[in-house]
Amino acid sequence: MSPAELRGRCLSFQGAEETFPFGPNTSVFKIGGKMFALSQLGADELQVSLKCEPTLAEQLREMHAEVTPGYHLNKRHWNTVTIGGSLPDQMISDMIEDSYDLVVSTLPERLRRALGWRANRQG
Repeated sequence: MSPAELRGRCLSFQGAEETFPFGPNTSVFKIGGKMFALSQLGADELQVSLKCEPTLAEQLREMHAEVTPGYHLNKRHWNTVTIGGSLPDQMISDMIEDSYDLVVSTLPERLRRALGWRANRQG
């Protein structure tokens, strides 16, 4: 997955926006004003930090060397994923979608409805 593909995937979700609250080198992808992904797209080693359900976050870290506790984030709820290793792009894409869904699920119902979001969507 290239930086452009990562950006495109993060922006592919309804209502997603890219912001730069930490400076011009750090892309923060938000939905409803809340962050669901964070990446320095121009870094030598491409990584993305993603929100994750705590039990799954720990399992992913145990199973994959590319998944580590969230860098400068709440390590219980965030993982940092190194891109370009052995993780398939589809798995990374699924983790991005899971992060988006976790954040959307905390938004007020009127915003979730406006986004056309429904819990436990398939595919």
